[in-house]
Amino acid sequence: MELLDQQDERDERNRRWDEPFGDTLLDPQAVARVLALPAFTDVEAENFPPWLPLADILANDGRLRRVNRGEVIIRKGDYGNSLFVILEGAVAGLGASAAETRGTRAGRRTRPSWRRALGRLFARPTPPEYRATRHNRRARHQAARADTLQGIGKVDVNALMAKSGTFTLSAPEMFGEIAALTRSPRNASVFALEDDTVLFELRWQGLREIRNWSLPFRERIDALYHERGLLTRLLQCPVFDHVGDAALDEIAQHSLFETYGNFDWTQRFKSEIGRRRGTGHIIEQEPLICQEGNHVDGLLLINNGFARVSERVDHGERTIGHLSHDDTFGLSEIAAMERGEHGVTLSASLRAIGYVDVIRIPTSLIREHVLPGLPAHFLKASSGDQSGQAETAEPMRQGMMDFVVDHRFINGENAMVINLDRCVGCDDCVRACATAHDNNPRFVRHGHAFENAMIVNACMHCSDPVCLIGCPTGAIHRTAETGTVIIDDSICIGCSTCANSCPYNNIRMVDIRDETGAIMRDREGRPIARATKCDLCAGQLTGPACAQACPHDALARVNIRDTEKLLKWLG
Repeated sequence: MELLDQQDERDERNRRWDEPFGDTLLDPQAVARVLALPAFTDVEAENFPPWLPLADILANDGRLRRVNRGEVIIRKGDYGNSLFVILEGAVAGLGASAAETRGTRAGRRTRPSWRRALGRLFARPTPPEYRATRHNRRARHQAARADTLQGIGKVDVNALMAKSGTFTLSAPEMFGEIAALTRSPRNASVFALEDDTVLFELRWQGLREIRNWSLPFRERIDALYHERGLLTRLLQCPVFDHVGDAALDEIAQHSLFETYGNFDWTQRFKSEIGRRRGTGHIIEQEPLICQEGNHVDGLLLINNGFARVSERVDHGERTIGHLSHDDTFGLSEIAAMERGEHGVTLSASLRAIGYVDVIRIPTSLIREHVLPGLPAHFLKASSGDQSGQAETAEPMRQGMMDFVVDHRFINGENAMVINLDRCVGCDDCVRACATAHDNNPRFVRHGHAFENAMIVNACMHCSDPVCLIGCPTGAIHRTAETGTVIIDDSICIGCSTCANSCPYNNIRMVDIRDETGAIMRDREGRPIARATKCDLCAGQLTGPACAQACPHDALARVNIRDTEKLLKWLG
């Protein structure tokens, strides 16, 4: 196979096919076995471009795993980006909490240690953006990969199945597609039901390429996602906690998945926000989902993405809130109809911020199954300000609301916020970051500001990290347990896809250097670049060094949607 020959001709520039997902590339027999599966029978190899052969995708981005009865394959709550197809045997799954699979350990995680921290203090100084040679990097990468292949522990199958409701899957069924497609945590724990169960695991990069070049495969995967994802989402959403299984099944059968906006919203967003033409102009660019004053056409449950809630003011629109995962729209209006009020219409408009997946549930089913017994706080949260804020939260002033929604900072789960009233510009935060990263600061103390709040150009570790979507090798990814977005330098090919995709310009490309400080070049003499960004000081005992170093409590890492904490800290 051509890929095997290419691996023997490497220089220090990483390339797309350098590091297979498994220990080695899948051999042609294994690839042929995968292609014979029902999921791949309609995939036509001739539809793929010459530079992206189907067989090479499967060989490089797929791996085989053999597990025995009780071995945990994926765990609910962990982040994962791969799809599994059962080749032999069977698996069982449960949507229980991670606590019910206790005895298992987390997936791959960089654990902080005193030894590592002390090592940094006494390490020999290195030039900026120094990188070890391929040999040393490859050893670390293979050690980490071996860790993921060891599995995450075992469970007592009989005890677990007797205690909890489970589902079973057997060859050649698939699982894992929801987390892989949505960059969200796994929604179920899955373990082997039989000894010698054989799985084909396809990572996101391969799944993405096959979906892009094969319409039948795309339709099959998307249909599976819709079929399973809808009921799963209803089960996970708190507003349905009191609804019985039979009613949930009926709701799932009559509900619809809808998508508004575009997955590739980044470039247009950068262009529009750069024009600085105000909130009204930005709202006009956002796809309208529901309009104020219209008939109530079902309850909308936000599945993925973000939406803006606005109301008419004079000749424009005013933002009154934002919705995200698990938030609903239209519940208070449906409740008003149930109370017998006449002429009820939507009290606000809803627009997609970038893109948003919603589930539309018929009004009649909400009135029949959801409103009876619904805790009162859901209706309070749904009336008036529909931002989903806690009832006790201090309301956000209009200017700040426009600032965080227009710039889409609401995506940030660990945004770096500087209180400009306290910051004296000492740059201790920058120096601490540099010290923690071998003299390479991973952020720029600069960013958009409103009043005393500056959102710094540092990775926000977004709820929906769109930077991950296009990475050819999976170098930029989420850690399984914490969800922190990090870059595996050993497989970053320097293509800039993540940097261009980041809506906030928080990923930088740097030319790497050897131990003498000289810029490293490939065989054609071109400088070798890699992507860098904030990693929340993964592996540091004290957490992000920037926040720890600030002598004036002027810097904090904040989930922007935690309005109460943000406003309290800003003062």
